[in-house]
Amino acid sequence: MDFTYDTEQIALRDAVRGILGESAGNREKVVATEPGWDRGVWSRLAEMGLLGLPFDEAYDGAGATAIEVGIVAQEIGRVLAPEPFIDVVAGAGQLIADAGSEEQKQELLPAIAAGDRIAVIAHAEPRAPHGTTAYGVTATRAGDGWTLQGVKEPVRHAGVADVLIVSAKDGDVTRLFLVDAAADGLTRTTYATPDDSYAARIVLSGVAATPLGEAGEDALAAAFVRLQTAYGAEALGAMEVSVETTVGYLKTRKQFGVPLSKFQALTFRAADMYTSLELARSVSLWATMALAESGPDALVGSRLQAELGRTGRHISQESIQLHGGIGVTAEYSIGHYAARLTVLDRTLGNEAYHLAQIADGVADRGIVELLH
Repeated sequence: MDFTYDTEQIALRDAVRGILGESAGNREKVVATEPGWDRGVWSRLAEMGLLGLPFDEAYDGAGATAIEVGIVAQEIGRVLAPEPFIDVVAGAGQLIADAGSEEQKQELLPAIAAGDRIAVIAHAEPRAPHGTTAYGVTATRAGDGWTLQGVKEPVRHAGVADVLIVSAKDGDVTRLFLVDAAADGLTRTTYATPDDSYAARIVLSGVAATPLGEAGEDALAAAFVRLQTAYGAEALGAMEVSVETTVGYLKTRKQFGVPLSKFQALTFRAADMYTSLELARSVSLWATMALAESGPDALVGSRLQAELGRTGRHISQESIQLHGGIGVTAEYSIGHYAARLTVLDRTLGNEAYHLAQIADGVADRGIVELLH
């Protein structure tokens, strides 16, 4: 199995690194006010064709695989770029591409690829368990259409979204609906999150909605695997920089007249961080390649999320500890990386939830299948 990038993938990585690297110095100013990301950078990503990267060429996309999406996501993680590429393109965009009607794909995907429309998935609900089932938001037929009632929260980047993909309960069935974010009866309350991004509370009061094709929980489960894989690549990028920054600090910070890297106990802890990083890299690459070759598999997504939750937590905690007091200050970068990794650990289910999913999934599979 070849884990190296080809020349085109390396060129993609370098191009994305160039764009995001140029804007990284303005991050503190950009995240201080809504929407929390730079529309100029978003336009440049669109001009490069990155916002349509996984879409079919018929919808102004590039027809790329999860591997290319992961390359972009990893570069986002390295500089903590606040632009909502993963949520809009790898999440909502690919869900529309997978489950939308032809008319919906023709209308929305080229607009997303051009950077003209922002679409996000609105599934999480207050006090609801993790998973793909809608609980508090209900769908009701209204003549030839549908209306939605209930609350979704938190919904990342929903404050500036043009289109929401809302999960709702129709009797005992969960369906997905497209909702105009400016529709009557919809209110949005935005707020800052611990990782310097913005989310919103969405209140739906008889809001008109259109079914997203025939999509239900299966389509949402597939979308979550795509999101988990992209988030995993982002987390890998953040972990890489956390380890690099911490090792650099140990080499330059002196105590008792010698660099901290001369203290054996600290170098052992740094070595453990590196081990966690390489384990995370292996799991992330495996999940990305599995998605690219075989399509979404919920068990693969849970194995990825559980492992990255553990390794991300280890690297975050050790990075802050080895930096000492400076590690928790807002002025220093390592705390921001820890905040983002912490949020990613709790997005789409925490480690305990995914370990339970893995146990259930393994129990459902035969011994022969497991051996293969």
